[in-house]
Order: sequence, then C-alpha cells, then structure tokens
Amino acid sequence: MASAPSRDEAILYLVSCFRPKIRRGLQVERVLDYMPSLGAEVRERVRRVSQAQGDTAAADVLLGALQDEPRRPPGLCQEFAEALRLGGFQAAAYVDPSLEQLPTPSLEAAHETGARLLEIFMGRLVEELRAVQVAEQCVRLKLFQDEDLERVRVLCDTCGNPEAVRELLNRIERKKEWFSPFLAALREARHEEIADELSGQGTECYENGISADTSTTTEELKKGTDMEDSSATEKNASFWEASSVAESDVSLLDASVTDANESLSQVSPSGDSDNADDGDERSSPEPELSLRDYQLEVAQPALEGKNIIICLPTGSGKTRVAVYIAKHHLDKKIKEGNPGKVIVLVNKVPLVDQHFWKEFQPFLKHHYRVTKLSGETQLKISFPEVVRSHDVIICTAQILENALLNADRDAEEGVYLAEFSLIVIDECHHTQKEGVYNNIMRRYLKEKREKKKQSKPRLPLPQILGLTASPGVGGAKNKSRAEEHILKICANLDADRIMTVKEHADQLSSQVKEPYKKFEIADDKRKDPFRDKLVSIMTRIQAYCKFNPSCEFGSQTYEQWAIQEEKKAAKEENRKEHACAEHLKKYNDALQINDTIRMVDAYQHLRSFYQEERNRKMAVHEEEDEPLALKLDETDRFLLNLFYGNEEELKELATKEQYENEKLAKLRKTLMVEFSKTFEPRGIIFTKTRQSAFALYEWIKENAKFEEVGVKAHYLIGAGHNSEFKPMTQNEQKEVIDKFRRGKVNLLIATTVAEEGLDIKECNIVIRYGLVTNEIAMMQARGRARADESTYVLVASGGSGAVERENVNIFREKMMYKAIRSVQDMPEKEYFRKIEGFQMQSKMEVKMKAKKQQRKEYMQNPSLIKFICKSCLKVACSGEDIQLIEDMHHVNAKKDFEELYIVKENRTLQAKEAGYQINGDIICRGCGQAWGTMMVHRGLDLPCLNINRFVVVFKDKKTEVFKRWGELPIRFPDFNYADHCESSDD
Repeated sequence: MASAPSRDEAILYLVSCFRPKIRRGLQVERVLDYMPSLGAEVRERVRRVSQAQGDTAAADVLLGALQDEPRRPPGLCQEFAEALRLGGFQAAAYVDPSLEQLPTPSLEAAHETGARLLEIFMGRLVEELRAVQVAEQCVRLKLFQDEDLERVRVLCDTCGNPEAVRELLNRIERKKEWFSPFLAALREARHEEIADELSGQGTECYENGISADTSTTTEELKKGTDMEDSSATEKNASFWEASSVAESDVSLLDASVTDANESLSQVSPSGDSDNADDGDERSSPEPELSLRDYQLEVAQPALEGKNIIICLPTGSGKTRVAVYIAKHHLDKKIKEGNPGKVIVLVNKVPLVDQHFWKEFQPFLKHHYRVTKLSGETQLKISFPEVVRSHDVIICTAQILENALLNADRDAEEGVYLAEFSLIVIDECHHTQKEGVYNNIMRRYLKEKREKKKQSKPRLPLPQILGLTASPGVGGAKNKSRAEEHILKICANLDADRIMTVKEHADQLSSQVKEPYKKFEIADDKRKDPFRDKLVSIMTRIQAYCKFNPSCEFGSQTYEQWAIQEEKKAAKEENRKEHACAEHLKKYNDALQINDTIRMVDAYQHLRSFYQEERNRKMAVHEEEDEPLALKLDETDRFLLNLFYGNEEELKELATKEQYENEKLAKLRKTLMVEFSKTFEPRGIIFTKTRQSAFALYEWIKENAKFEEVGVKAHYLIGAGHNSEFKPMTQNEQKEVIDKFRRGKVNLLIATTVAEEGLDIKECNIVIRYGLVTNEIAMMQARGRARADESTYVLVASGGSGAVERENVNIFREKMMYKAIRSVQDMPEKEYFRKIEGFQMQSKMEVKMKAKKQQRKEYMQNPSLIKFICKSCLKVACSGEDIQLIEDMHHVNAKKDFEELYIVKENRTLQAKEAGYQINGDIICRGCGQAWGTMMVHRGLDLPCLNINRFVVVFKDKKTEVFKRWGELPIRFPDFNYADHCESSDD
C-alpha cells in the first residue's frame, strides 16, 4: 500500500482538482493577511495584479506560488488552507484534506445556481440595492467582516451606489454558504421582494414577470456542476485510496442554503404562475412582459391607439396592463420613426414609488429611460429637463399641472401636452369637478378644439389611458343618472370606450377572490351615563345662549349646525354665541368619539381642549416672563367652570367598564375569531378619523388577549396637515406598509388613506369600523380582502344607519355595472354625441367660473378691507399690510403690528415638519386667540397669518369668514425682501 500523502501534498492536490472554483472565490487581500510565511516579493506581485486585473488574476499568481515547490516556504499550503477558513470563504471547502468539509454535489449546485442568479438579476440588483445597508446586515449575520463593510462604504462614497453594489455582490459570492444569509440580509435591509425573487418564493416573482427561463438554465447548471463534481470526485477517490480512508467514513457537508435550482424552476417567464413557456428559450436577465387573456381583452383598443378607460377590480393587474400598453406604444412609435413619450399620473405620492419600482422600471428599464418624480423628491434639474431626457415619467398630477401653467408664462420653464404621446391616468374616476386630473383634461380638450379650428398642422395630442377599479355612480339614485355619471367621466377623459371584462369573466373571477361579507351590529340602546352627562352639559350651554337646534346630539348634522352658528356669530361680532358654538362643537366631537371608540378617549379629547383654552387665557409674556392679565368675560367663565365643575364625574364615568362601547366588543370578537382561524393572518380596520385610528391602536395594544392570538397592530393615517391630530410623514407611512408586507405588523388600523391605490399585501380580514361612505370606497376597501377565504366585515351600531348605507352602496355597485354595460352597448353615434354634449357643458361651466373669478379679482383692492380678531373682535390690520411670500404665505411685516401679538412656543407645530421653519404661534395680546405662526424667511422672523382666525370686513361693512386665503377676492403684493431689510436696519 502506498504511503499516505503529507498534508501539504493533499492540499496541493485539492487545489489542482478545484483550481477554477478556488481562483474564482478569493479576495486575495484578505487571504494575504493570514499568510505571514509568504515572501514579500510574491505578496507585492499578488497585490499589484489584484489592483490592475482583479482578484481572479491575482488568485492565479498566489496559487502559482503555492505550486512553486523549490521556492515555497514550509507550511505555506497549510497557511493558505487556514487563511481560507478564517476568511470565511466558500473556497475553504475545496482544500480541506479531512474530507469533512468536502462539498456535496447538492451544495455545489446550490452555490453555482446562486452565482448564476446573481448574474441573471445583476441589472436590477445594481439599480435597486442599497449597498451599505445590505452590507451592514451581512456583518450582523456574520457573513461579512468589518473590512468588507468598510470597502463597500468607501466605494459608495467615492464611486456611487452602483459600484458599491457590484463590490458587495463580488464579495458575497466568495463567502462560505452565502446564499441563505444573503437572502436574510436582503430582507433585513427591506429588500424583501428581491429576496423573494432570488429564492423563488411568494407570488411577487410571478406578478413581476421575472424572466429566468429556468428549465434550460437550471438543467445547464446542474449538468455542468454535476460533470465537474463527478470528475473531481473520481480524481479524489483515486488519490485517497493511498491513505486508506474508507468510503463509509466520509461525512458529506450538509448544505445549509435553499435549493436554488428548485426555486429557479418554479419561476414562470410569463409573469403568471399558471402560464409557463415551453422552456426551450435561453434565459434572459430581462423580465418578460405578458398579460392574461382578460387583461388583453380590455387593453385591445388602447393597443390600437384609442383613448379608453380600463375598469378592472382591485388586485386584477390594472397597472400591469398599463405597462404593457406603454411598452407597445413606445415600440410602435420607434418603428414609425417618431419616438414616443409616456407620462403616468398618480394622485398620491406613495404611488409614484410603487409604480416605478414594482411595475414600470422592472419591465421597461432595458429598453427605455424611466424616472419618477413627486413633490417629496425634488430634483436639482427642472421638470422640463426631466421630460426631455426620459421616455417614461411617473409623477403626481400636480407636478404636470404646474408645468403646464408655467408654460403659459414662459415656454422654457414649462411643458406642453403635445410633448407627450401617451398619458396614463391612475384612479381616473377622480377626473371630475375641480380635481387636478380634470384641470389637465380640460386643457387637453381645449387644445383639441383649437386644433380642429386651425388649418395649420399642429403636433398631435397624446393618447389617453384611464385606470380605475370603480368609476362610481356619483350619488345617482337610478340607472339613467348612473349612465350620465359614467358618460361624464368618459367625456372628461375624451374616452372612445370604457372597457370591462366580458369574454374572459371566468378567468377574472378566478384571479380576483370575492370575500365573504357579514355585518356585526351593536345594540345602540345600551345604558350610557357618560353620554348622558355630555348631553346634559350641552343642553345647559344651549339654554345659556338660547340656541334651539333641531338636530340630534352627536350627529354629523349637529356638527354642521355648530360650525354655521360659529361663522354666523363671527360675522355678526357676537362674542357670546361664537364661543358657545365653538364649545358645543367640541362636546359633539366627544359624543362621536364616545360612539366610535372608548369613553376615556372622549374624555381626553375634552380635557386637552380645555387645558389649551386655559393655557391661552394664561399666556406668559415672552420678555417679562410674567402672566398677562387677560380678562375673562362672563361667557369664558361660564364655559370653563361648567367643564371643570363636571370633570371629576366625567373622569370617573369614563373608567366604568360595564358601559363599554358595544361596537368595541363586536370588534374584539371579530378579530379574535379571524386571527385564530388563520396561520398567517393579515387584516385592515378602516375607521373614519385619525384620532379613532390611533385610539383603536392604543386599545388593541393595551389588551393582552390580542397578543395571545398573534395580533401585531399599527395605525396608518394621512400625511396632510389639515387635522388637529398630528399626521404621519410619507416616510412613516412607507415604514408601516413595509412592516405590514413583511409580517412584522399584521393588522393595520387605517383611515381612507389605505383604501385606494396603495399596494398593500393581500388580507384575509377587512373591517369597516362604523365607516360607510360611497360605493367607490366600499369596493376599494373590499378589494383589500384578496386572500383565499377572506372576510369583509362591517361593524356598526344598530341605529347609525350604517347597514342601510352599506346596502345602498351594494345596490349602487350593481347599478354602476349595469350603467357601464348600457354605455358600452350604445350605438357609436349616440355615444359620441352625448360625450360631445358633456364636453361642451364643461366648457361653458369653466367660462362662467372664469367670469365670476374675474369679477372677484376687480371687486376691491387690499386697502379696502380689514382683518378683525375672530375671538375678541378687535381690528388687527388692514389688507394693505399683507404681503405674499412664494404665492403661499401671507405675512404682515409692519412695525406697529408687532404691538398687537405675542409669540408662544408650539412644539407640536414644529414637530409637523412644515416646508418652512416655524418658531412658534402668534397669539392676540388681548384675548389669546391664535392668529398664525412665526415663520423664518431668509433670516427674517415674519408673522404668517391664518385667514380662518379673522373676520374680514369689506368697505361696505360686509363681513365674511374664509377658510383659505384663495377664497378672498383680493390680490396681495409680493413681499419685498430688500425694503424690509432696509427698514429693519433703520
């Protein structure tokens, strides 16, 4: 028997067997750190080659030094093997003579397939991965060393994110058993979709149409890897026979990575799990864009160049149809020698990112230049430049409207509709009244009419594609009115047809699951002493002010009555009635909160209001730091004493559990049942207000029973600043939705912000909690229940009328589809005659509005109006004192105005992250009424006024109360910065 080889000989033999794999899997700089015996000359040569030609070429030099027996220091081969092990390289498995680490064919295949996957997805990975964040997670998962992270960071800072991603992937592929940890790192870095596509999990890979012709690719990978393994194994067998190692003693390395070959074979190139190709085509790094039959059916007229509205249910792939039409349109334009340009308009900022990353960018990036733009992501270059340099632009509709208006003033600063060849309008049912979509389409129709009148040829107008899940019926009570509403939407969008699925309805119904519907109705006749106490207090206020409303306490009608009385009293300068109406509205709010959520939430609402009221009356002088002697009139004392005299009783009643809102009991029961019967539940609760969303979140968080069934809740509310409750920022919204997709949150408590458009993961439970609006909102919310055997629940009180309104919405939904079918079946001439009639009607309405606006503009000049404090009714300033900053902020920079107000810090307002710096509130020195905010403009402190805090008195003694400055028929001059600075210096 031959003598056993030495360890160095064994390592060298393994290097000769697996040299291609070893040289491909090294980072030579890191290997050199663990090889102190390597000569300085060789070390330097390896480094030079690495810098000039890369790691693979440098690995050849290093491996050559190992095989140079005369010059090789003793133990160098063992140092090399140890360096691979300490560096965590996949190549370490190929040079371990113990056989305990010898790679199995399964692991080999997984490693090769993982490397091939990175090649296939390289284009997307370079564009979408956040290199540093992924590298940080790789360090945390011990896949990377600190120096790997540092190298990625340096490249990101010096060469940009794409180069950093390439370095990241280069280093990843060389690590030992890297695939599963890399997927985990991607998920932790919020790249779940990419991780799912690489692993072949979930439905995203099908929905995004990832093209990896896996039948061929996988077979090739397996075949090539198996052949290499077979060859290497045969060589190893003959070599190790000399060492008398029994075959039974060989323990194969257990592959810890996911079987990527199997994952690859599950990916359908058509983008649909049930539509696979023959598997004969070569794999491609580009996703293949294809549609289902029902999608092609509704897209056909648009593919022929016609203006259409596509009406498909939520979750049926409307946006994918739009991508297909856009690509077909651009391809056709190029063939005609006249390149096209597509703009995709959305009505919510989060939809910009969603459409870009999930739909348009993946499918079009290899052929066309795609970009996204919203008010939140301002670019350094102008919007016209963005349009000129890209083929597909995804943006909020307001950006396009602003650019169109700019073009009226300066062609260089704006864009024209004729610059686009296709306009896609998402959620196009909003193209009505004074919405931004309709403003754009009115301009379109105007240009279309002018083009017909002129004989001179003009650039063609763009094709229009509208997308909606439900155009609604506009409050129609019968089919003819519903038809009229549908026709108006078609007219506004200049649509040749409105498309719904007919021939392939069965395929659509199998794709879009209809949830099980049920009502949970609470008993509204329960005993409620907390409510009775609030009603008693409100009755006393009404008697004090001699109010006698005919509406019910706690109703929407009562709220509207209180607001009207407050406005009326302000106009008539009636301080008593104004204060009482304001306080009655707050008590009515508390009644509504009590009816919706908990008594304690209603109590806290009132307590916060009265604390703020008392604080305003006890304002502190900014300079003297002593209380101002603010005079409380009789009405103030009555209202404050009334609340604080009953506060203890209200507080005690709010804690009595036996009087709990029964709707909450129904909600608790529903959640417990639904979250107990499903393995991975996901749900959304829709509620009316931001405050109720937050209060429900707090209620769920405080109830341990929900945690026991796995409820992980979070609230999701709007980003606008038109509410007393602090809004969510766009980033906060994205973070919550991201957690919901990943399962870290499985119950969203949302306002209507989550109803429409947002790509929220399919749910098995959707609850409308006392919230019933129109048929469009009902269909959008119900469409969120996309999971198999999902449930749609309405939780409401018996006497609220919610069930009746929901049934009306169901009736309207059926009526809408009947109206759409009637419009589709109309003779073509009749259809276009009606469309033209509605377009002319819209034109006349615009003309009449313009004339009315013109009368307003010339009615008076600023010096003829005065602003009076809404609370104490003292004159604050004249209209000629007001100046305008950036067409938005109305400031009074006059010196004498400074004597009329004091500045009070407002941390809540500062936390709202307004578009300009805020130093605090400005409040009336006489009564403590807030007038606005102290803003900072280019280093100047300027009082910025809210018009809704004043009564406006015109020259003829007519008084008005306005909600917005834009309603005031006055044009104010622009703020003169230089003049103000000079007067300040004086």
